[in-house]
Amino acid sequence: MIDQVSSSLRFDDLGAVPPEQLVTHMNDPRVAAHLPLLTHPWTIQDAQAFQAAKRQRWIKDGLGHWAIYSGERYVGWGGFEKDGETWDFGLVLTPEAFGLGRSVFLKALEFARHDERIEVISFLLAPSRRSLSALTRYGAVYAGEDDHAGQRFLRYELSLAPRKSPGQ
Repeated sequence: MIDQVSSSLRFDDLGAVPPEQLVTHMNDPRVAAHLPLLTHPWTIQDAQAFQAAKRQRWIKDGLGHWAIYSGERYVGWGGFEKDGETWDFGLVLTPEAFGLGRSVFLKALEFARHDERIEVISFLLAPSRRSLSALTRYGAVYAGEDDHAGQRFLRYELSLAPRKSPGQ
């Protein structure tokens, strides 16, 4: 089953998602519960500004956030954005797709392992997140807390660089 889900997942242009669909997605209280920076209900203008900002990250860094689809169904957005020397991975799924998080993460991790720009992935998680064991199973380590726009986040980092054995 997981292989079928993984093979049906695809990353595409976030700018092609209708802004109305992003508004519905981001205004769902089940999504907002884990997004401390989401401080007000989204409007069409917010969605368009978000898409424009994400497009600028692609232009600046050559990488950014994608729209995520399972088959032809939009299931969320996420991807990599440059944050200092690391690439931050973000993922915001629709409530109907919450169970796809692991599959989406593994597909993104596969992408990252083949992109020589990405040596370290950071994850900024809301303290409301209950289960973080999935990240640690894949080798991510707790790296402290970060403050963004007055909100506290838990920071985890995953190194993709080959580890040297002692004596090398």
